[in-house]
Amino acid sequence: MKRLQKLAGIAAISEGLIYIVAFVYFGAFLSYPADGTPVEQMTYLAEIQLPFSMIYFLIYVVFGVILAVLVVGLHEKLKHTNNPAVTIGSLFGVIWVGLVIASGMISNIGLSHAIELMDKSPEKALDMWTTVSVITRSLGGGNEIVGGLWVLLISIAAMKEGWLLRALNSLGCFVGVAGIATIYPDDLLTEIFGVSQIVWFIWLGVYLLTKKDPDKSIQPTANASAD
Repeated sequence: MKRLQKLAGIAAISEGLIYIVAFVYFGAFLSYPADGTPVEQMTYLAEIQLPFSMIYFLIYVVFGVILAVLVVGLHEKLKHTNNPAVTIGSLFGVIWVGLVIASGMISNIGLSHAIELMDKSPEKALDMWTTVSVITRSLGGGNEIVGGLWVLLISIAAMKEGWLLRALNSLGCFVGVAGIATIYPDDLLTEIFGVSQIVWFIWLGVYLLTKKDPDKSIQPTANASAD
């Protein structure tokens, strides 16, 4: 259990760092000509295909694989509490893992096919990439309801059982609500979710790695009732 908690801590910090890499890349290095012609937009994507695909692989596929470790680690820590929020939250966590990984694979394969279509028709190539982008954002880039539900339910369960710091669980509840709020298509809500989750991931990871007696502060609900 202690080893799994350490792995979960490393995973949590890694997730936060991947978020930071994504913010830096898309904010500082990507200069996609959104107002350009189809030829200009697709030519730009073709020129940056390798680094762009690598970033998408990192922020979706690698993120999803590492997320699986964290979802399992938190579930194992809380499963003995018999709290339905743990089971339901973990289910949403598993679903999120699948959606995120699928998003990365769809985007990279879709970009490759769109670029291959450039010689025949830049307009059709751009239409294909636009469709792929919408699917990617719908599954795991702009709609964060599933991830929000996982963070919210796990934070509520941890708070009820007195595990983790109260402030950390409160932040988790905020992150969860922000993720659910992204059902409304607004980039600001997505950014709030992303930034706040960076803090949550890193804070959670540091806690899991530095907690000396991880099993002492949490007991099954049945035992707590007996006391």
